[in-house]
Amino acid sequence: MAEVDSFQNLLAARMLLKTSLEKSRSVASALEKTGPRLEEIKQSLPSLEAALRAQKCSLDALGGHISRAVGPATAVLKVFDAIHGLEKSLSSDPSSDLYGYLVVVKRLEEALRFLAENCGLAIRWLEDLVEFLKENAVIDDHRYLSNVTKSLKILRELQANEEGARLNGGLLSAAYDKLETEYRRLLRENGVPLPIISSASSIVAPSSLPVFVIQKLQVIIERLSANNRLESCLSTYIDIRSSNARACLEALGLDYLEISIFEFDNLQYMESSLDMWSKHLEYSVKNLLELEYQLCNDVFEKVGLDVSMDCFAKIAIQSGFLAFIQFGNTVTESKKDAVKLFKLLKIFHTLNELRLDFNRLFGGKSCNEIQIPTRQLIKRVIDGACEIFWELLPQVEVHRGTSPPSNGSVPSLVSFVIDYCNQLLQDDYRLTMIQVLEIHQNWKHQKFQEELLRKEVCNIVEAIRLNLDAWSKSYEDTPLSYIFLMNNHCHLYKALKGTSLGDLIGDFQLREHKKYRDYYASIYLRDSWGMLPGLLGHEDETLFSDGRAMACSLVKKKLKTFNEALDGTYKKQSNWVLANKNLRKRICQLVVDAIVPVYRSYIQKYGHFIEQDGIKNVKIYTEEGLVNMMSSMFQPKMGKCYSTNTRHSIDKKSEIVTSQFPSTTVVA
Repeated sequence: MAEVDSFQNLLAARMLLKTSLEKSRSVASALEKTGPRLEEIKQSLPSLEAALRAQKCSLDALGGHISRAVGPATAVLKVFDAIHGLEKSLSSDPSSDLYGYLVVVKRLEEALRFLAENCGLAIRWLEDLVEFLKENAVIDDHRYLSNVTKSLKILRELQANEEGARLNGGLLSAAYDKLETEYRRLLRENGVPLPIISSASSIVAPSSLPVFVIQKLQVIIERLSANNRLESCLSTYIDIRSSNARACLEALGLDYLEISIFEFDNLQYMESSLDMWSKHLEYSVKNLLELEYQLCNDVFEKVGLDVSMDCFAKIAIQSGFLAFIQFGNTVTESKKDAVKLFKLLKIFHTLNELRLDFNRLFGGKSCNEIQIPTRQLIKRVIDGACEIFWELLPQVEVHRGTSPPSNGSVPSLVSFVIDYCNQLLQDDYRLTMIQVLEIHQNWKHQKFQEELLRKEVCNIVEAIRLNLDAWSKSYEDTPLSYIFLMNNHCHLYKALKGTSLGDLIGDFQLREHKKYRDYYASIYLRDSWGMLPGLLGHEDETLFSDGRAMACSLVKKKLKTFNEALDGTYKKQSNWVLANKNLRKRICQLVVDAIVPVYRSYIQKYGHFIEQDGIKNVKIYTEEGLVNMMSSMFQPKMGKCYSTNTRHSIDKKSEIVTSQFPSTTVVA
């Protein structure tokens, strides 16, 4: 039984071993087949490991891209929302609260500046993210790529909106337009010139700008200038302020500035025009342009001096100021005569008085359009004045060979030149003439002599004296030459006494004129009337012893001879003139004193012969008739003017003397 059990155990073991062997063979067969696969897996493990590592790196990179893009994009969106919040404030009128409006504009500028600096950056990072997602084929189960692409599109639109805000029609551009409108309104409403009535004339005062207006203009300019709109500010300012300045000048009545050269032949018109020119030029420089100069400096203070000077120069030119310079040129181009010297000196004096103002206002390069013609005018004035001045003496000398007045009166040339020199030596002209001569001498590199003017005037007076001597010798009638010399020495004495010219020539020369006046008066009476009393000399009584008839014949003869001599002398001298009233009265009285007493005495003694014998054809003068006859002599003809030593007489006499002084239409 035991054996049977052992055998059964062996069979069972044999079956188990057999089964195990078959399984081993199956496993061996399976292992044999699995080996190559394991080898294949073993060989692919390194590449798989590398792929997994790359996937991990890509996911890490994706996180970096997202982090970099999301921050700027979010900030850009927030700023854009803030810009939309400013639109309502910017649509308001800045005049109600300019400073508040400017604060909003500045915020908008800062917001747009932020967008300009960051929007592009956010767009570039989002573009990198999209490119990364596409290149790395990241699974897009949640539509990340689509959302990122949509965000990128929005940012691009925002960038376009930011750029558009700065263009015409954009939000910022519209805000700047409103500021320009407010800038223009401030200038127009606060710069209207105001009329002022003065005692002399009606003028228009230029209007300044209140301090608060200037401050508003400054902040507007600062904002617009920072955004390339300065030229618009300048153009508006120049247009409005130059228009105001032009209105101020036009209100003065400056039609005379357009006068032609030929109209200057009217001396009185020229004189009045020059007076107005001087006054109006001073007003224009010291009031009108001085104000514009200060305003330009104040308004454009923060922009720079060059800008303010350019602005001022354009205002001055567009106001019409250069018409004053052109008027001066017209005077220099007018007919050259002696009186023109005073006109040129007046122009120089006016310009010289304004020299410091001109240099300060128009000293910059921007004012070349005013500087250059002004310098040219000054040169023409100085050259012209010196040319006329140095021609005075030759012109006096050249008249030495001309004929003197036929009536023995004072030649117009003499009275004109004396009054002329007197006026030239007065302070308002003397100092100016000296300045002009000094400048002209310096231009020619010649040494200036302080006594140049005085010496030349003395030479002119001496030339007048020599002319008088030459003219007196040209009279065929000697007594007429005495009348002529009497007239002129009397005129010179009266015209020089107490004047600048009289002080120049001295008291001795004045006394000489007085002495010569009296000397020629005495020899005139002697040679012209001294013989008449002798014709009525009392006869010796023995001459009447031959009878009454002989006595009557002798008386008749003497009276006829006397009458012929008296009538002849009176007739010959009836057209002679003694210009000075006192001299005329004195000479007439001397003639009366020389003739009437002798005639009265003769008639009283021998007149009875005539009355008793009825002598006919013999004229008997009454004493009153004879006195009236003598007293009526030497009267000036109506219309003649022999006034002395006044500025008005200079202009009146110049109309006569101009025909004697050569005058041509030249540039002086």
